[in-house]
Amino acid sequence: MALYSYKAIDSAGKSAKGLQDAANLIDLEQRLKRAGLDLISGKEEENRASFGSSKIKRTDLITFFFNLEQLVRAGVPLLECLGDLRDTMEEATFREIIASMVESIESGKKLSQAMAEHPNAFDKITVSLTRAGEDSGRLVEVFAHLTESLKWQDEMASQTKTMMIYPAFVGTVVLAITFFLMIYLVPQLVSFIKGMGQDIPIQTRMLLATSSFFVHYWYVLLLTPPVLFGTYKVALISNPGLQYHVDNLKLHIWPTGPILRKIILARFANTFAMMYSSGITILDCIANSRDLVNNQVIANSLQNVMREIEAGKNLTQSFQQTGIFPPLVVRMLKVGEATGQLDQALLNVSYFYDRDVKDSIKKVQALIEPTMTIVLGALLGWVMLSVLSPIYDIISKVKM
Repeated sequence: MALYSYKAIDSAGKSAKGLQDAANLIDLEQRLKRAGLDLISGKEEENRASFGSSKIKRTDLITFFFNLEQLVRAGVPLLECLGDLRDTMEEATFREIIASMVESIESGKKLSQAMAEHPNAFDKITVSLTRAGEDSGRLVEVFAHLTESLKWQDEMASQTKTMMIYPAFVGTVVLAITFFLMIYLVPQLVSFIKGMGQDIPIQTRMLLATSSFFVHYWYVLLLTPPVLFGTYKVALISNPGLQYHVDNLKLHIWPTGPILRKIILARFANTFAMMYSSGITILDCIANSRDLVNNQVIANSLQNVMREIEAGKNLTQSFQQTGIFPPLVVRMLKVGEATGQLDQALLNVSYFYDRDVKDSIKKVQALIEPTMTIVLGALLGWVMLSVLSPIYDIISKVKM
């Protein structure tokens, strides 16, 4: 089906504009007539993106669920809510998805079923929560939970990017300075140093050799990272079991590993709490959240938790045996399970990790600055020492 922009009038003569999914203009006219509108003009949207191949941005999902919550809470029928969102959404791909959802619901499907047809926009957790909200009559609360969860995920993603971008930027600056020194500056001094007629010190010979390698094999240095990355990707495809070891290394490499573990567990706890409070069973919560962690080591641990629960153990004992949560967090789970407020306990776990992640990122950033300064200072010091040593030797001989 194609997405058409249309202009129509209702029975009172009031004009209306919007978007509608239809097979052709005749089909569009029939669909609008069933909605009480008479078609004036319609045009197929050109250069529309295929919603089956692109991922919807988190910010668009936040806008979608926030507006959906507000409209449904105000008593607006669901189909009208989706129609308004379809007409006002700026992202063309998302407009198509909402238009398709409207069509599915008009044909008799539930909202969760319509969402399930678009996995690139709505993941399994979103679909499961919506289904639970439909069954319990708490859709408004589910939409509010989804909005808050997506905002929280967006903040966590921002923190993760902050952790990775800053050292990458500083490292790039250091590499750029290194290339400048070795390819431009040092070669300018080669003839001067060799023309002194003195024995060249070992550190100066090392500098000249390094500079010569940069000058003659610069392309090797530039091509090595993408070649290594391509080899890594091919190895992962040819040997799927390698991903487990890579994920394990990510969790243990210092200083980003411990922070990454906390980010993953915070996301898991937040999602688990949201699903559990919506009435989804514990096993389904773990199963759905397991797909969210995007790390095979923690996913396997959660799979073991499910086996332990199925074998008759309680949630706290099952998590304790995996060793992925520290004792303080296990204690929170135990209290929540004993008091019947497991969702609140999990939210406390999420808050605990969220705060810890922010503190850890600040500490890492505080360490990166002096470390990069020392590296850059050592590099400049080596160049200066290598250049000035022969000059100092000549001056010393002249004085003698």
